[in-house]
Amino acid sequence: ERLRLTNQQEVEATLTSLNIPFKTIQHPEVKTVKECLDHTGVFTGQVLKNLFLKDKKGKFYLLSAVHTTETSFKTLAKKLGSTGGVVREAPIEKLTELLAAVPGGVSPFALANDHEKQVKFVLDKEVLNLQHICLHPMTNTATTEIPTEGLNTFLHHIGRSEDTLVLDFSAAEEEKKEEVKKAAATEEEKKDTTLGLSCTQEENYAQWYSDVITKSGMIEYYDISGCYILRPWSYEIWERIQSKFDKEIKELGVKNTYFPMFVSEAALNTEKDHVKGFAPEVAWVTKNGETPLSEPIAIRPTSETIMYPAFAKWIRSHRDLPLKVNQWCNVVRWEFKHPTPFLRTREFLWQEGHTAHATLEEAAVEVRQILDLYASVYEDLLAVPVVKGQKSEIEKFAGGYYTTSIETMIPFNGRGIQAATSHCLGQNFSKMFNIWFEDDNKEKKFVWQNSWGLTTRTIGVMVMVHSDNKGLVLPPRVAPTQAVIVPIFEKNRVEEVLNKSREIYDEIKRTGVRVELDDRQNYNPGWKYNHWELKGVPIRVEIGMKDIAKSQVRIVRRDNGKSEFISWSDLHNLPALLEQIQADMLAKAKQNLDSRVIKASNWADFLVALNAKNFVLTPWCQKNECEETVKHRSAEESKQTEGDHLTGSAKTLCQPFEQDPIQEGEVCFQCGEPAKHRALWGRSY
Repeated sequence: ERLRLTNQQEVEATLTSLNIPFKTIQHPEVKTVKECLDHTGVFTGQVLKNLFLKDKKGKFYLLSAVHTTETSFKTLAKKLGSTGGVVREAPIEKLTELLAAVPGGVSPFALANDHEKQVKFVLDKEVLNLQHICLHPMTNTATTEIPTEGLNTFLHHIGRSEDTLVLDFSAAEEEKKEEVKKAAATEEEKKDTTLGLSCTQEENYAQWYSDVITKSGMIEYYDISGCYILRPWSYEIWERIQSKFDKEIKELGVKNTYFPMFVSEAALNTEKDHVKGFAPEVAWVTKNGETPLSEPIAIRPTSETIMYPAFAKWIRSHRDLPLKVNQWCNVVRWEFKHPTPFLRTREFLWQEGHTAHATLEEAAVEVRQILDLYASVYEDLLAVPVVKGQKSEIEKFAGGYYTTSIETMIPFNGRGIQAATSHCLGQNFSKMFNIWFEDDNKEKKFVWQNSWGLTTRTIGVMVMVHSDNKGLVLPPRVAPTQAVIVPIFEKNRVEEVLNKSREIYDEIKRTGVRVELDDRQNYNPGWKYNHWELKGVPIRVEIGMKDIAKSQVRIVRRDNGKSEFISWSDLHNLPALLEQIQADMLAKAKQNLDSRVIKASNWADFLVALNAKNFVLTPWCQKNECEETVKHRSAEESKQTEGDHLTGSAKTLCQPFEQDPIQEGEVCFQCGEPAKHRALWGRSY
């Protein structure tokens, strides 16, 4: 019978049978080496870090190394000879499937469960120099110390000693130190020349994005993972979004309000499907100082269960309807693994509107009105084109009647991203929270409800859609600074250039353009060009002595790099130029999106289009089981296209409102059953 180890007792029994001495301690659940070290001071052995990895070809590895050893993915790719230099964490489901291990609890003991030897064992050479090592015994609530020679005995027993790959990382550490020295020298050079990004989109998209939002002054990282500081450069963009949308919803009769951020456990659990959708993300307050609370209190992940008990008090008659409120606030959604500033954060800013109506028809009209306003935020302010549509049953809001959304594409990787949602909640919540009214006939009826939300994700989408390898590219309508004047000083003529620059500044400001004069004399013009390009300012205005002699300035566009000389008398045309830049940015993004929505009527064509980083529009049967099949099939059949932290699965983004009708005889592209509607599919964030 094949050996199988699934718990601490089975591991210890195996060690005993092999005469391998061991000591085990119990401790709270740990998920990192750092957490483990807090509990293993009683041991003399070194704690090993264990990484479950996958390369681009789909090969799996278990690496065990001394926890202080440098084992970057880049180093591992070189050592393993991985094609394309791509090594990353393997999916958790594969950890369970191949090694029967839990996250945070994997160790060489799990190799006993890999009977088909699908996982290559890689061992840090430095481990062999140790007397004792510490490993998790198939659980992350205990740690076991064994002699290092005991590991060899165990590997021999399960038939894995011969195929173990021992790697020497010491040389890599020296290379790393040398790279750090070179990088430091490069940074010193950059201080004198440019504030450029550390890499391009093509080299490392995640790092590029991080560079863009930090070096442009939009974001500052914080010491709590998933939380970020919005600096004025990004917050002002959010304020412009707020200003536009707030004005428009007030024209629809919506009033602003504010509800507490805390929600009782009883209220949160009122609607079971709703709370199930948010349960993993809910953060709880459990203590007041050192005193446990009698009941835990949740921090709002959304406010339906906070607001609706009040709605039940406020609504009694049809004369109380419609009730339309909105709040600008923050929410907390805690449970996720790969936070990305603006796109996926543990705390984010948003507006959430909640309304109650007498009829479904009234509610449905508002759902579409709000969705149109969201589309206008993206297209008219942020120059980002969107597709409006309805979510599938699987993708709709938990507990809702139906969900509409606007979707867009990140051009570099073809990933879809949900830009905003407008939900019709139906009468589900009104029945749960007893929100009813009496109509003209004195009949008691439950209200029809909507909820809708727009978040600071808007900013991240804008950054990804427009920015380039020089930094941010901001649409003029939301840019905090629309034009920057850069004087080009000459020795002994500084005051002359500066005085004229101030005159130009006043002239441009009178046109209504948000303008800034960079009159710093401790930076040269080239440094300033890079600085303002990085920050995405739409127009740069340059003026030097030669320009003064000709009564002109040089205008440089950030979006396309084109430049031209204009006379001082034409400065009043800058607002029109900014509007042209805004229109050009939207047109460019729309052309990209439109060209990458590919129609497919069968699975083969669907997969080809999907793997070419496109959205795919297909006839679809609208069945949940078919959608789940598409998710699984697309992931399994296109593993080579997976990106870091992104699922390889395709899902429905929406069922677009604007689409050709289904023709008689058309069938679902995946299952072959009669098609009912067309769905837009893609891989998404």
